[in-house]
Amino acid sequence: MLITLNQAAQKLKSANKILITSHIQPDGDAIGSSLATLQIICALGKPAQIFIDDDIRKNLHFLPFFNEIQRPTENINFDADLLLVLDTSPDRIGKIRDFINAPILNIDHHVTNKNDAGDLYLDSDAAATCEIIFALANELNAKITPEIATCLYTGLATDTGFFQFSNTRAKTLKTASELVNCGVKPNFISENMETRSLNEVLNMRTALNSLKIFYGGKVAGMLLDLQTMQNCESTEGFIDLIRVIDGVDVAFLISERSKNVCRVSMRSKGVDVSKIANNLGGGGHIRAAGCTLYKNLDDAEKILVEAIGKTL
Repeated sequence: MLITLNQAAQKLKSANKILITSHIQPDGDAIGSSLATLQIICALGKPAQIFIDDDIRKNLHFLPFFNEIQRPTENINFDADLLLVLDTSPDRIGKIRDFINAPILNIDHHVTNKNDAGDLYLDSDAAATCEIIFALANELNAKITPEIATCLYTGLATDTGFFQFSNTRAKTLKTASELVNCGVKPNFISENMETRSLNEVLNMRTALNSLKIFYGGKVAGMLLDLQTMQNCESTEGFIDLIRVIDGVDVAFLISERSKNVCRVSMRSKGVDVSKIANNLGGGGHIRAAGCTLYKNLDDAEKILVEAIGKTL
C-alpha cells in the first residue's frame, strides 16, 4: 500500500525493534541510506540492525558505522517487529525475507518498484533513496550529524554519477549543499570512492579486451568470465569505460559470478534500461539498471543483446 512520508515516519516511531536491509549487489545509495537510517533510528532510542545478503565492495567500507552491517544467516538473533527495506522492492533482498517474519516498510525511489509487499513510500522523482532519508530525518526531527550526512551524501553522489547524470536536479544539489553544511567533506568521499587497487586497474584492462560492439555501434558490452571474476575485487566503474564511446546509447557489463549465474549492469544515454532489466527480473533507473540471469555467460549475452535490440 502506498503511504506518505509522514506515515512512514510514524511507522518507524511506533516500531520497537527494526531490521534494516537493502538489495543484493548493494551500491552507494543502498549502503549509504541503510547506515544513515540506522543512526537516525538509534538516536530515537530504538534497537536496530542492518543485514545485507551480499558482499559489499571495499570502497564503501570507509562509511561511518560500516562494521554494523551483517550478513544474514538462518539463525538471525534479532526479533524485529518491522522490516525496513530501502532502495529496492522486497523481492531483491535475498534470503532475509525468508528469515524475518515482520511487517514490511519499504522506502524507495525506483520507478520499477513492484509495490507487492507491506507499506511503500515511493518517490520516483528523488535522485536517490538517500535524498528521501534526508527528508525523513526532518519528519522525525532527527539531527543530521556529520556521520549521517557523510552516508547520505555518498548515496546521493553515487546515484547521480557525482551530479553528472540526468537525475541531478535543483533539489538534489540543494540537499547536497545542506549535507555539506552538516559536515560532509566531498573530497574525502570522492577520494575513497575513486580509489582502486592495482588488481582492479589490471582487471579493467581485461574487461576492455572483452569489448564487443552491436547494432552498428549503438550498443557496447563487456563480458567477464568466472575465472576473471575470481580475481576481481570489484567491477565498480568498469561500465563507465565504455558508456562514453561516441555513438553508444546502451552499455552493458555481464559478470559471471558462479555456474549459471551472471550479473548484468546497464547504462544508457536515451534508452529506458529499467524496462529491459524489469523484463529480465531486475530493476533500476531509466538510465542505469541491472538484473541477474541464471544462464551461462554465452546464453546470458545472447538473451541480453536480444532484449536490448528490441528497444532500439
